[in-house]
Amino acid sequence: MSYTVKYFQIYLFFICLVTLFSCKRDKRPDVSNIKLDIEIARFDIDLFAGQSKPLEQTDAQLKQKYGYFYSDYVNRIVGNGQFSGPEILQVLYKDQAYKDLSHDADSVFKDLTPIERDLTEAFKHVLYYYPKTRVPKFISFVSGFEVQTPVGDDYMGIGMDMFLGKDSRFYGAIVQNVPRYLSRRFSPEYVVPRLTETFAREDLFPERDEDRTLLSKMIQNGKILYFMDQVLAESVPDSVKIGYTAKQLAWCKTYEGNLWGFFMESDLLFNTDYQKMQVYLSEGPFTPGVGEKKESAPKLGVWVGWQIVRKYMEENPKVTLRELMAERDAEKILRHSGYKPKITKG
Repeated sequence: MSYTVKYFQIYLFFICLVTLFSCKRDKRPDVSNIKLDIEIARFDIDLFAGQSKPLEQTDAQLKQKYGYFYSDYVNRIVGNGQFSGPEILQVLYKDQAYKDLSHDADSVFKDLTPIERDLTEAFKHVLYYYPKTRVPKFISFVSGFEVQTPVGDDYMGIGMDMFLGKDSRFYGAIVQNVPRYLSRRFSPEYVVPRLTETFAREDLFPERDEDRTLLSKMIQNGKILYFMDQVLAESVPDSVKIGYTAKQLAWCKTYEGNLWGFFMESDLLFNTDYQKMQVYLSEGPFTPGVGEKKESAPKLGVWVGWQIVRKYMEENPKVTLRELMAERDAEKILRHSGYKPKITKG
């Protein structure tokens, strides 16, 4: 009988373990009842489909179908407001480089179904947390490397030519304007994360003028990335969310304690000097003055802010995502996070 009881207790122990890990895996909310089916409007295809028609007719059709986006495309994205729609169309239809770029975009993105599916799931999660959110129209286009994810009155654009894959034949030719550390991220797997990030930054949680210290900007950026943690598929790696290489991410994890010590010892957290702050917030191949042999990751303030926010939410499980995003006291988040990573020696 004692053996039976013993084995029964062991059995219950494993049941509890399975339940515990299942809960961890299934902690994401059920969004299956949220009605949303995102379809990406193919402006890039409609634009070139109209080249066999009179320019004025194509202009009128695109204006009617795409509204504000077409106006922005003509006057701001590929034009400068000095040319009419038909004039812009005529230039594009005669530009061989633009045709080649459009051809490559169509080849890479023949089927947008996977992107539409992932966008739908991401924005279902956005709606779960923020039910009154107005989901924009998504429109694909080619701009000649002018803009990647523009936001308009009723749309978000997807610049297909800026997601062709890091080995695209075009990116080597534009390296003076778009350096390799940026163009290596111009790949299809970045489409949904970049759209989600842009929407979060521009529509849901714009930066406040009052957030002037480096710490407040670190926490704001960290909150955006934590929001992405919650709404993007769990399969999206951290490296894609923040735009690091695997090596850069590993470097940050190895020297996390050292980085935090550097920010503390250098008295940077409450610095309000814009130029100094940008060193730790901006894109780049690495962070100047940190690490050896240019091995450091860029925008280290953003990454550390992300880890602080993650630790804060881990230590305060009753805090909801909405409460986190609404919290304006960066010092409070730091204080209640208990963030103190270990220093790597040697």
